[in-house]
Amino acid sequence: MDDGRPIFLQIAELIENSIIDGTLSEESQVPSTNELAAFHRINPATAGKGVNQLVDDGILYKKRGIGMFVATGARTRLRDRRREDFAQQYLHPLLTEASKLGIDADELKRMIDRWEQGR
Repeated sequence: MDDGRPIFLQIAELIENSIIDGTLSEESQVPSTNELAAFHRINPATAGKGVNQLVDDGILYKKRGIGMFVATGARTRLRDRRREDFAQQYLHPLLTEASKLGIDADELKRMIDRWEQGR
C-alpha cells in the first residue's frame, strides 16, 4: 500500500486482481470494508471508497444488510478493460517505436519468440 497512488485505488485494484485470478468468483462475497481496513491498517472510509468505486463501475453490487458481492460478468469486464489498458500503455508505444526502427510484425514476432525462449 505505498506505490504513490491513492490507497483507495490500490484497494480497488487488489479486489480486481482477486476477481481476475479467480480468488473471488462471481457472486461471491467480498471482504467487508472493516475487514479490509483492519487487514491493511487503513481507515475504513478509505477501504469503503475503494469498494464503492467498484460498485460504481458495476464490478461489485450491494446486498442490503449482507455485504458486497462480485457481479456476474465482472471478471470478463475487468479482463477486457485491462487488455485495452495494456494495449494503450504498452502495445501502441511498442508498435510506434518498431515502426520508427523499420521492424515489421514478422520480425517483432521473432524477437518476442527469441525473448521467450531465453527466459
